[in-house]
Amino acid sequence: MSNFLLADQPVSIRAESSLADPDTCKFIVSRTLHPGGPFFFGNKERAVGSPLGEQLFALTGVANVLIADSVVTVCKEPTASWSGLKADIGMAIRTQLRSGVPAILEMPVANSRQGKTDAELTTAVQELLDKEVNRSIANHGGKISIVGVRQGKLSITMSGGCQGCASSQVTLRQGFEVMLKRVAPEIEEIIDVTDHAAGTQPFYPRHKESL
Repeated sequence: MSNFLLADQPVSIRAESSLADPDTCKFIVSRTLHPGGPFFFGNKERAVGSPLGEQLFALTGVANVLIADSVVTVCKEPTASWSGLKADIGMAIRTQLRSGVPAILEMPVANSRQGKTDAELTTAVQELLDKEVNRSIANHGGKISIVGVRQGKLSITMSGGCQGCASSQVTLRQGFEVMLKRVAPEIEEIIDVTDHAAGTQPFYPRHKESL
């Protein structure tokens, strides 16, 4: 089956509450979020480097998160209510899938915020694109390329399925930009110079989904 057909398939998410622990709920997704694992995040700090983990911990009431293949297990704070929270978790998972980038960033986080030249930043960004970002968005027929780095500003183009795609800004702002801050925090702005009007919008039609 082609990657384009896979991208058009609806995402279903089934929430299964734990009988043993009312504060724990499994979210079973119809697509793989991240192969391997499990990856456990006991708090917000531990989730640094996981775009999906960071999105989930941004929700009020989330205590810890376990991600394994296509299952996300969330434990909430005892004082929090599942009312509304389950829907918010489902939205965060779906947004991550639409971004086309990994749910968990496996590249090392940059230790320094100073001292890199434009050439060094270009190398760091290209490594991120090669090892993480473009491998993932290639599943949607897309690619991000560097135009240049100058004085903390990164100019890029989006081609293939990303050019003109309605979800390209989700990929850029909620996926690539989050990952970029981890490996090249010196980059203060991403400038998309893509001519999106010349592309098409092939992905993500509206679907009725359970969560």
